[in-house]
Amino acid sequence: MMNYLNTVIIGTGSYIPEVIMPNTAFGDWTFYDKNNSRIESSAEEIAEKLEAITGIKERRYIRENQTTSEIAAIASKRAIENAGIDAETIDQIIFAHNYGDIKHSAIQGDFVPSLAARVKNELKIKNINCVAYDVIFGCPGWVQGFIQATHYIKAETAKRCLIIGAEALSRVSDKYDRDAMIFSDGAGAVVVEGKTEHQKRGVLHHAAQSHTLNETYYIYAGPSNNPAVNQSRTKIKMQGRKVYELALTAVPPAMKDALDNSGKLIGELKMIFIHQANEKMDEAIVKRFYRLYNKPMPEHIMPMSIGWLGNSSVATVPTLYDLVSKNKIPDYQLFAGDLIMFVSIGAGMHLNAIVYKV
Repeated sequence: MMNYLNTVIIGTGSYIPEVIMPNTAFGDWTFYDKNNSRIESSAEEIAEKLEAITGIKERRYIRENQTTSEIAAIASKRAIENAGIDAETIDQIIFAHNYGDIKHSAIQGDFVPSLAARVKNELKIKNINCVAYDVIFGCPGWVQGFIQATHYIKAETAKRCLIIGAEALSRVSDKYDRDAMIFSDGAGAVVVEGKTEHQKRGVLHHAAQSHTLNETYYIYAGPSNNPAVNQSRTKIKMQGRKVYELALTAVPPAMKDALDNSGKLIGELKMIFIHQANEKMDEAIVKRFYRLYNKPMPEHIMPMSIGWLGNSSVATVPTLYDLVSKNKIPDYQLFAGDLIMFVSIGAGMHLNAIVYKV
């Protein structure tokens, strides 16, 4: 009987910040456009339009005394506890983020030591052979960390890996830019393990791409839209229309590539965990993916959390998976043997997809 070395998720955890920012919280904000001109529409009108496009009704922010690595450690502890393992048996800690630790009111991100090292320190792991490092890969960073962990496990150079996605975008958002209403904070983590089994499951195949010839700066760091504030402190900026167009043209074929090479059929797919960037964009991506197989998008194929959690970058996919795994998203439930997909696109511009059998 054939044996397979499978990369399997054995534990999940997440941290959802306590500070709730409903759309009404932006009522007294003043917004400016990219040309530094004040937008005359009221904040209420802007929020209403944003909700119609993105599906966001509220988002979560970390407290003033918290940082990205601190909330990542909380999610990691929960994932380790859920896995029921000794943290000393972890071979790698792979931490996906993009802005480092930014303390409240700080003017820059702190990247040294690596955030992965900070989490390892917080977890009190003594094992010096547990290697901790960061992945800077835009919003697809957590999915890419999962891909890297799979390669290490397949090469038998690691058995257990902790993969974290955490971000505090509230610290890098421009409060004078309407896009600030999209972004949020959060952390998600999984523990994966290499298991030798008679049936193939876990990660079946993946696809990853970097579109950098013309697309590199679709998401970037730039000055505030308000010309009256300090322009030396950069904020997250994006060319939303270009990001949307790239997502719709490039992501569905990559998803198809991953699925076709997994040996599975489109009809077997139970759920797609897609980066929570924009509800309408995500739906359009998945519809185009199914259109490549001349099939309609099924109902209940795409669990969503963006409506109440916003876009927390690398944290959206692992957080959503944790919530679904623990039956916290209505109408969505995972069972052993289910075929699912993890999908993301973001700054770089990078995109990736993983086909996974639970």
